[in-house]
Amino acid sequence: AGPIFNDYSSVGYSFLLKKDKAIIVQPERVIVGNGPAFGCVMMKEFLSELAKRLKKNTTAYENYKRIFVPEGSPLESEPNEPLRVNVLFKHIQKMLTGDSAVIAETGDSWFNCQKLKLPEGCGYEFQMQYGSIGWSVGALLGYAQGANDKRVIACIGDGSFQVTAQDVSTMLRCAQNSIIFLINNGGYTIEVEIHDGPYNVIKNWNYTGLVDAIHNGEGKCWTSKVKCEEELTAAIETALGEKKDCLCFIEVIVHKDDT
Repeated sequence: AGPIFNDYSSVGYSFLLKKDKAIIVQPERVIVGNGPAFGCVMMKEFLSELAKRLKKNTTAYENYKRIFVPEGSPLESEPNEPLRVNVLFKHIQKMLTGDSAVIAETGDSWFNCQKLKLPEGCGYEFQMQYGSIGWSVGALLGYAQGANDKRVIACIGDGSFQVTAQDVSTMLRCAQNSIIFLINNGGYTIEVEIHDGPYNVIKNWNYTGLVDAIHNGEGKCWTSKVKCEEELTAAIETALGEKKDCLCFIEVIVHKDDT
């Protein structure tokens, strides 16, 4: 139902359905095998009728329950220990309420944000099918403008941020109070796992300095650079308290191999 056949959904085109043996359900039509295609058939209506004709089979669910291992909690950090990504997301989890929303950037942030447990009413947006890096910065701008009843939290990698950083200027002009976690690991870490090479190492920026320059004393903006858990908790406390009406930009320094 609703497939988009690309390199993501087919695992690098290693898994492709035999279309002559498939029924493909799109939002407004159904294609049987290599044809015919039935237009003006809504996906919701088709799936509702299909569900009435299927026999319940709980085998897959029971197998999942049998092998499921609950996720553990991160180990306690030592004083001033370099910050770990799992510790960062432990604290992001605590920030979430029904009045917040999460924007997850393409790359590592996809996978880490997918583990978050969303409270009722908490929004969540990520862009999987096309893998467009830098997407989240503009998405954050638009989401915060359209849902001004929510405090939007964005998790963005350094490489992605470099593509669309200028949208921060419009966020300030629109007086938005989102929280951006800029995860600085010095490169395109997700690409290293796919095909490593020197092109995955990027020029490091002074990200907080860049945002301060964009701010230029106009509008409400607060930045912080954190390298350990103690600094992270202090920054989050400030962002949720004293600076709750500001655009908050928290640069998080982590190891390049910590995903």
